[in-house]
Amino acid sequence: MLLRSWISSPIFFVYYMLSTLLFGAIGPFAIVLLPERYRQPLLNVHNRGLLCMFCWLCGVKVEIIGREHIPKNRPVVLVANHQSEWETYMLQILIAPVTTVLKKELLSIPFFGWGLRMVNPIAIDRSKRTNALKQIMSQGKERLENGTSVLIFPEGTRTKPTEEKEFNKGAAMLATSAKAPILPLVHNAGYAWPSKSFLKHSGTIRLVIGPMIESEGKKTSELHNEVEQWMRAEMASLPKKA
Repeated sequence: MLLRSWISSPIFFVYYMLSTLLFGAIGPFAIVLLPERYRQPLLNVHNRGLLCMFCWLCGVKVEIIGREHIPKNRPVVLVANHQSEWETYMLQILIAPVTTVLKKELLSIPFFGWGLRMVNPIAIDRSKRTNALKQIMSQGKERLENGTSVLIFPEGTRTKPTEEKEFNKGAAMLATSAKAPILPLVHNAGYAWPSKSFLKHSGTIRLVIGPMIESEGKKTSELHNEVEQWMRAEMASLPKKA
């Protein structure tokens, strides 16, 4: 297992870098030349390639439970735990079109940030919390009204699978304000694709998609608690390894 990680991880890293460089270079031209509805499908070629190579090279399988809960032709506030880079690629494929709330510094990374701009993310300055929340509310509502789902990681940053971090209420605030449903999901990808680790590990990633939670008629705190309770319970039941 460890030997495979040391052999496959460098090969995957080379593919990761080459694909990121290619699609990052394409990004600025795509933004200028392509209508917005074509940009995510283009970027998802990159995302699918990364995920396929990750699974093939590193010996990873993906088990998805609850796919039937994904609504058709209805934008949602997508709420997920954040353990690795894996979910940032997977969720763009699973539920499209989708835009992600992320820290604005990511857009400044050469090639990576250029490609990321294709999906028009909501890039916030986390050091200015009040302005960041206003931005999520205004831009999030705009995306939802235009038929694009909004992905929010309530932990705010990547967290190790064994750690528990406080959930912020941004997703519930956006959902109640926009009268949009929340689609919660959890996974254990951090065991196979650990954050800030060069090594990738073989095993099975389990992704559990919950029933859609309606926001209409609910207070922000009530909706937040309902989402968090479901996510905490499901996270506790996930396998403690990939």
